[in-house]
Amino acid sequence: MFDPKKILDDFLGSSIPGTGTSVRDTAGKATQMAKDNPLAAGALAAVLLGTGTGRDIAGGALKLGGLAAVAGLAYKAYQSYQSGNAPAETAKTGQPDLLPPPDDSSFHPATAPQGEHAFALVLVRAMIAAARADGHVDEAERARIVEKLSLSGMNSDAQEFLAMELNAPVNVDALVAAAVTDAQKVELYTASRLAIEAKTRAERGYLDLLAGRLKLPDNLIDHIEATVANVKTPAPQA
Repeated sequence: MFDPKKILDDFLGSSIPGTGTSVRDTAGKATQMAKDNPLAAGALAAVLLGTGTGRDIAGGALKLGGLAAVAGLAYKAYQSYQSGNAPAETAKTGQPDLLPPPDDSSFHPATAPQGEHAFALVLVRAMIAAARADGHVDEAERARIVEKLSLSGMNSDAQEFLAMELNAPVNVDALVAAAVTDAQKVELYTASRLAIEAKTRAERGYLDLLAGRLKLPDNLIDHIEATVANVKTPAPQA
């Protein structure tokens, strides 16, 4: 068995095994790190999601761990949307430490009907699907990552899962169906938006498709965009 919450932590910048640092702290160097040290599973996650495209997450968000960070961001965006504030107001708030959703909120990970681990797996799949939208993970890249996974020291089940996700067709309908509550729909889009900068037509088109399938209002999407942008820091170019 493998822990999807751990993979989610890696994707969002948790500690890289054996380095005493994080993907976020070494953005722009992660690709070279993966080449130099194929045993660094966290670096492999950085390669998978890409580097040099502004995909760093501000440190305050990372203090919560991946699953709670996604939930906290989604909750913050939804609250801002519900308040009637303009999305631009979110961008003016700076980067305060992100708080987890209240315990009684439908956004809190503990309230997930399918369980925290199962929904973390959904979010990991969503981030991989989004990262593949711009063609970054082409056939050659998939083969290279799968080869490195075999040397990564990761749990064999985790290796098999990531390899399968890299090779399987992106199934947007399955992702959407896996978000069983309105809060999870917001979280699914938030996680997908965290994975990419949406600077290409392919990326923007994928997010628009996902938002449409999730039936999220345009104004709510604007709030998610503003909230995510507020916790991202520019990544150095590799």
